[in-house]
Amino acid sequence: MNLTIIIHYICSIKTHTTTTMPKIFIIGACGQIGTELTKKLRSIYGTNNVIAGDVRKGDPEFVNSGPFEVVNALDYNQVEHVIEKHGIEEVYLMAALLSATAEKNPAFAWDLNMNSLFHVLNLAKADKIKKIFWPSSIAVFGPTTPKQNTPQYTVMEPSTVYGISKQSGERWCEYYHNIYGVDVRSLRYPGLISWSTPPGGGTTDYAVDIYHKALSDGKYTCFLSEDTRLPMMYMDDAIRATVEIMQAPAENIKIRSAYNLSAIDFTPIEITASIQKEMPDFTIDYAPDFRQKIADSWPQSIDDSNARTDWGWKHEFDLDTMTKDMLEHLK
Repeated sequence: MNLTIIIHYICSIKTHTTTTMPKIFIIGACGQIGTELTKKLRSIYGTNNVIAGDVRKGDPEFVNSGPFEVVNALDYNQVEHVIEKHGIEEVYLMAALLSATAEKNPAFAWDLNMNSLFHVLNLAKADKIKKIFWPSSIAVFGPTTPKQNTPQYTVMEPSTVYGISKQSGERWCEYYHNIYGVDVRSLRYPGLISWSTPPGGGTTDYAVDIYHKALSDGKYTCFLSEDTRLPMMYMDDAIRATVEIMQAPAENIKIRSAYNLSAIDFTPIEITASIQKEMPDFTIDYAPDFRQKIADSWPQSIDDSNARTDWGWKHEFDLDTMTKDMLEHLK
């Protein structure tokens, strides 16, 4: 093999590695979604190519499992420093104050949810990063939105601080893509259910806590009424959707605000029945609180046909398969 062929071979390896193994930075990596997303991305791209970051260190086992940076999402200079230090190409901005928690501190929720997004959008505008994932939510919808099979394009009049910030963020994502060419991608997550992280202050988190209480107490007091139907998704499906939208060719991403995303929908009484198939003695009672008003303003089911058509989204878990997997892992 002559020198020219050897050099060409080495260059082809370098090009392939750069293309398939981007340097990724996850801001808010210690949160409910961030933890699982970090593990998944490291399994795909390699541990050293995925840098986890959060405002403080969380679980020591997780923090020590790969590269970790303490970073405040509200500090532009800190975020920029990490991006330059590691040669970051893709940012997943998972830091946010969720629905119920945001209602207790509206000013800080707006600051965190909006200004952290502006930081990464502006870094992409300045060509410091190539691609952004930013999560939206069904909270962008409001009491005037159609409840059943809520379409991709519809009335959006959110009544919570969280929803207002997410709707505003969607508009800014679309603007930065249309005006500056920023490759930003987003999903409107429904309620997410995971066995590996505790509830994080969301209105839909009863569907996480109920499994924990089923095993620890054999009973649960629900802060929503028994017939409150909400769109939900198992975390495995949500993480897979996140990875798939980021891996999809840019030309397949037709929506640059945020895609509707759906899997299953159920009520507290229906999830109780599912748990009782595995634990017949499990009981539930109801004590609706301020989160009931938030839940009542959200859709009951979501039409995500755009995601299924544009980049091939398809969920895998239904209610009973999710219940079996949750209880098996939590045991």
